[in-house]
Amino acid sequence: MKEKLSFSSYASIGFMLFALFFGAGNLIFPAELGQHAGTNFWPAIIGFLITGVGLPLLGIIVMSFSGSRHLQELSSRVHPIYAVLFTSLLYLTIGPFFAAPRTGIVAFEVGMSPFINESSQQLGLFIFTLLFFALVLWFSLKPAKLVDHIGKILAPLLVVLLGVLLIAVITRPMGTMEAPQESYTNGAFVTGFLEGYNTMDALASLVFGIIIINAIRAKGVTSSVGIMQATVKAGSVAIFMLAIIYVGVAYLGATSTGVFGIFQTGGPVLSNAAFYYFDTFGSILLGVVMTLACLTTAIGLTTANAEYVHQLFPKITYRALVVFFAALTFVIANVGLANVITYSIPVLMFLYPLAIVLMILTFLSPLFHHARMVYRSTVAVTFLISIFDGLKSLCESLSIPYFNWMQPVVSFYEQTLPFYNQGLGWLLPAIAVIAVTGIISRVYRITSARALE
Repeated sequence: MKEKLSFSSYASIGFMLFALFFGAGNLIFPAELGQHAGTNFWPAIIGFLITGVGLPLLGIIVMSFSGSRHLQELSSRVHPIYAVLFTSLLYLTIGPFFAAPRTGIVAFEVGMSPFINESSQQLGLFIFTLLFFALVLWFSLKPAKLVDHIGKILAPLLVVLLGVLLIAVITRPMGTMEAPQESYTNGAFVTGFLEGYNTMDALASLVFGIIIINAIRAKGVTSSVGIMQATVKAGSVAIFMLAIIYVGVAYLGATSTGVFGIFQTGGPVLSNAAFYYFDTFGSILLGVVMTLACLTTAIGLTTANAEYVHQLFPKITYRALVVFFAALTFVIANVGLANVITYSIPVLMFLYPLAIVLMILTFLSPLFHHARMVYRSTVAVTFLISIFDGLKSLCESLSIPYFNWMQPVVSFYEQTLPFYNQGLGWLLPAIAVIAVTGIISRVYRITSARALE
């Protein structure tokens, strides 16, 4: 039985995982963070790395540790109905609702927007995304190895281009870091931590985990311990590469404000930086490679969503689902990147705590003998807090007052829950519930065993 892989095998699986993770959000959000964090760059990027790098690695390891075949099976430890709802919302979030539309918008902002007049931007976005998602539809209807091969070529090429750009940024900075903006002034670490949610990689890791495990098994590792060790090593390769890119792109953003000013989103930061260092050729090359890389990501997300929903509802054909998701993604993409981000934040504030709690419960599960009571109690408490976090974020994003029925609950949470105003009010209650219900389940198990003797 094979227990270990060669370094080259770990590297190849790690790079495959990196390519799965690497999408539009991995560039635009660190660039935006750098611009707003300014001189508070380091606390902000450290917070960002915890959720943008640490949690995705944890998610991959969780899937290996749990032995589950997929996310729905893992989340069914709470309840079968919860498993379907949670998994469906997660797929839609990393698919047609937010992450997939982002691929088309970012490809436009980096590749086309710099060459189009301000007055024609909306029309340009419409035409570009129409063609972009038509290609997504075409390839998704006929999934082929060609897309995989293109992805394997484009991911390294994009990394090389980014590497050249970031070396230029480090050796010849555009300027110095300026004063931090808004929430980065006093709460840079927590703001960076929450910004890491926007990459959606921790959510995606719960879906991608099984792909990595299958790749490890295909190379001959079959024992639980061997798969776990290989998962950690291969995952570490991917996460290290992501971390380097995050820090570099955030530094680019932090040193660019004196030259470009502060943009509403991170896309123009990259396109302007490419032009600054390498003129028109640099902008065009980055735009082409970024567009193709975003295209392969969008195809992967579209096919994954269509396959999952087809499993839930076999009577709906895969073809019909691909057409539906491609059309829906196109429509949402045309609301613009800023609006997509605005509406995604409330969903992520609701969904991320539930995903993190599921990860924690999975690791601690052997201690309380996988008692369903612990899973249900912890998820219920986390849900009751995170649902209001999501609603609160929605009101704040839309600049509207809280709904009247929300106000008493939000006020209660603000007065009683530590870290609630920082978006982490769910953390200590979840830990407390795990501890209490875990002890109760162990005592009950011991008492029941003695009663049977």
